[in-house]
Amino acid sequence: MRDRLGVYPGSFDPITNGHVDIVQRSLAIFDRVIIGVLEHPKKVGMFTPAERVALIRETFGDDPRIQVQSFTGLLVEFVRGLGGGGVIRGLRAVQDFEYEFQMTMMNRRLAPDVDTVFFMTDEQHFYIASSTIKEVARHGGDIAGLVPEPVAQALARKVQQEQS
Repeated sequence: MRDRLGVYPGSFDPITNGHVDIVQRSLAIFDRVIIGVLEHPKKVGMFTPAERVALIRETFGDDPRIQVQSFTGLLVEFVRGLGGGGVIRGLRAVQDFEYEFQMTMMNRRLAPDVDTVFFMTDEQHFYIASSTIKEVARHGGDIAGLVPEPVAQALARKVQQEQS
């Protein structure tokens, strides 16, 4: 029987509990999930790609069903390089749908053999965005319960470095 692989791409700068929820729920459909940390050559994040990969690995521990890799270039080429699989995406609101619909249609045009599966974000996470988390952390707000504990600690260190 063939292994069902799901690829969950994103910048994950940083990973949030909304992302974690999507990964955990996707394991009901996929045997394995590879979290693909996209490296944007022209985009500087709060965390380097290597730091994001490390934080995600720390978040999921030794679960053999979850792997983390960084990638550059086209998502469909990354998926094909892994031997195929489905793309996992989360939807929070209508704005997400429009963007994700366009990306899915382009991916389908480039690689008809790569399908996308959408997960509606759980109601307790629908307002969480990495950019919002970073802003709240920079202003001393409470992010407990919004990100995994290793991420909360890393954010505190980054904010302290920025303010030094």
